[in-house]
Amino acid sequence: MLKSLSISLSLLFGLTGCAYNSVFVNYPSQIAPHKQALNSDTPTANISELADNINSNDGLLYAQESGRIMQVAGDFERSKTYYQQAISAYQAFDDKAIISASKLGSGASSLLLNDNAIPYRGPGYERIMVHQYQALNYLFSGDTQGALVEVRRSNELQSMEQARYQQSQKSVQNMANGTIDAQMAQLGQSAGTVTSSFLNAYSYYITGLLHELANEPNDAFIDYRKAAQITPDNRYLQQDLVRLAKQLAMPQYDEFKQRWGDTVLPGEQQGQVILIVERDFVPEKQSITVPFPINGNIQSASLATYQPQPYLNSTSLIHGLGEENIEAQNIANISALAINALKEDLPGALFRQAARIYAKYELNQSVQSGSRRANNQVDAGALVMQIFNVISEQADRRSWLTLPRQAQIAKQFIDAGTYDIRLNNSQNVKIEVKPNRTTIIWAIETGNRTRFYSIII
Repeated sequence: MLKSLSISLSLLFGLTGCAYNSVFVNYPSQIAPHKQALNSDTPTANISELADNINSNDGLLYAQESGRIMQVAGDFERSKTYYQQAISAYQAFDDKAIISASKLGSGASSLLLNDNAIPYRGPGYERIMVHQYQALNYLFSGDTQGALVEVRRSNELQSMEQARYQQSQKSVQNMANGTIDAQMAQLGQSAGTVTSSFLNAYSYYITGLLHELANEPNDAFIDYRKAAQITPDNRYLQQDLVRLAKQLAMPQYDEFKQRWGDTVLPGEQQGQVILIVERDFVPEKQSITVPFPINGNIQSASLATYQPQPYLNSTSLIHGLGEENIEAQNIANISALAINALKEDLPGALFRQAARIYAKYELNQSVQSGSRRANNQVDAGALVMQIFNVISEQADRRSWLTLPRQAQIAKQFIDAGTYDIRLNNSQNVKIEVKPNRTTIIWAIETGNRTRFYSIII
């Protein structure tokens, strides 16, 4: 009994001493101050608190958050550094063929504690978006070729993640549980028409855009078409497909023209304006209690879920680019990707949780049996086990929380000149349009704050 008790205490008090550890302090509460800072004049005020923990158990996640915070703040060079650390961490997971002693230790801890003790790997959609955002860092730093390298990698990953998911589903046994079945149904409803976490129209669109800017129209057409297959009602994608089909003399041109109208071409003194709009934050995971029967007793466990989200308008208005407002249309709901990622992981999480509940039950039985042989320790042993079980029962609520909830796009050919524009009710910002050139505007809305970045190519 004393040995079992010693293991419990060492796990409990050893891990509570770790700074920024999600085992006992839920991740959303850790990141909340940083999200609040993005809605202020000092978005990077507490960045060192995240960056100092990049070598920790949740290091990959802190690197992603740090890269995004610096990106939203407009420091693309520092953002590149943090994103590269995240990319290296993903590669280390890929390259790790032999389970190390540290991995064994985290596995043993997670069996008795919770999934937060497992080093954070990140779902596929997060990994894809690291490369997409790294591409945007390169693009807005003036390096189009560097951006192309990153988006090509994000495209490869979309295929890899789909294959990995299909393989992982074959290895997970279904477990009957009414609470989980209800959550799976709710998550499916919340995700709407988005049915996977690894097919991202936003990433395909950025890839197509960069191919087009690099004068690779065939590759651009392929990626725009992939994006349109995921988000078929976006009229800007439709116009891109019509335009490129005509330019490339493709047989699909007549079909596309009939469905969506003929292509619009720029005037002699006009330039193209492309708007990328990101809004709000992805939702945070919440915790639910799941009952498990063991030997006639009901044991409870905590698992992560998403609650239904309030409606967010799927369009934004850009004012100031001519007489009529331009309407940005939805290209991707990142929240739906996150919801699907959790839905895809729930069977595996349920299996791990069942094993954990059984391990805790066996440990509890061992402590009680030992206590009966040493009556003076009965109360102490039972009390410690109760405290250990309550404190350690934490759902894994980790996810990349500074990602946008929604991404939108808009395109327009307008006369060359300088314009004062604003997004919805944001402040005005000046942008320049040059004839026969492309002005890319990236608007990032975080709460009541909207930041604009633009580049002419």
